Amino acid sequence: MTPHRLEKVNELLKREIGTFVQREFEWPGTIVSILGVEVTEDLREARVWVGVVGCMRAEVVLEKLMRARGNIQNAVSRRIVLRNTPRLIFRRDDSAQRGVDMVNLLDDIEKNLPKAPRLPEGEEDPKL
Repeated sequence: MTPHRLEKVNELLKREIGTFVQREFEWPGTIVSILGVEVTEDLREARVWVGVVGCMRAEVVLEKLMRARGNIQNAVSRRIVLRNTPRLIFRRDDSAQRGVDMVNLLDDIEKNLPKAPRLPEGEEDPKL
């Protein structure tokens, strides 16, 4: 299978799995996103990268998805016709949570830093 075709299959799977997960599951106080899919060349397996932000632990979300893997695969196979329906393997992707943590950290730094004194009009900052 060509790399371009694999990319298309990855994107189709990502969209369909993401739609199913959002429609069929409830994640109280948590945002669960399908961030990417990597299917093997033989289409036998697909690693599904899951982002979790909120109060639910990622392990709980992944466990719930793994228990429902058969249902998710069946739903995907009805929407995407492939020679083989890949076996889904859900993996944690911490990039979304790291991004949220970084934004929060920057906000904290900005709040706690002393403000620079304002220069009188017409004066330039000597550091520039």
